[in-house]
Amino acid sequence: MAKRDPFKCFKTNREIIRLAVMLYVRFPLSLRKSEDLLHERGVDVSHESVRFWWHRFGPMFASEIRQKRAERLRSGPQWRWHLDEMLVKINGEHHYLWRAVDHEGEVLESFVTKRRDKKAALRFLKKTMRPYGRPETIVTDLLRSYGAVLKAIGAWALQETGRWLNNRAENSHLPFRRRERAMQRFRRIRSLQLFAAIHASVFNHFNSERSFHSRANFKKNRAAALAEWRQLGAA
Repeated sequence: MAKRDPFKCFKTNREIIRLAVMLYVRFPLSLRKSEDLLHERGVDVSHESVRFWWHRFGPMFASEIRQKRAERLRSGPQWRWHLDEMLVKINGEHHYLWRAVDHEGEVLESFVTKRRDKKAALRFLKKTMRPYGRPETIVTDLLRSYGAVLKAIGAWALQETGRWLNNRAENSHLPFRRRERAMQRFRRIRSLQLFAAIHASVFNHFNSERSFHSRANFKKNRAAALAEWRQLGAA
């Protein structure tokens, strides 16, 4: 059975839609700045169109990226995970965005909760382990909820804590913090969870770790990532 074309009912070219979603999600741009950048390239669309496109196609693109990367990660060893939570304000109230990062700096999972107790940590850890399995080591900070959850699931021996050990997870928060400032924060938990999941997938897709590759290899990896992005949603 042929795959349904997700762009079938849209008059706008699919390449323009992919470009608009990539600009808005990948870079710390507002909707109106994305509209201005598209106008510079001869594309006359409203910022509301950009909003509709990323809401409509962002989850689909992110899902395709996650499926491909999950297949690759499951086939290899899960050496080390870094778990951390970051404070996010929604309408003046404190919420927590839990994030799991692997040893290569790829964001495995993002999960929003109102509290950071044992129950919230357990839901986050189960959601992360469901597609990827169990790693060999789990690096956390000194939040006691992590220790309680790992003890409850019989994985307390996997936990590592220590100064600077969790820098990998803390540094992964920086791109999202830049996006949060550009969007002038979030107003609903649902919109935060949606954007965090999409942003993590797009960031993983285009993150080439420049310091680990020569200039020639970096250019090849960047071109390959862009070519793969242009195939997302293909019928």
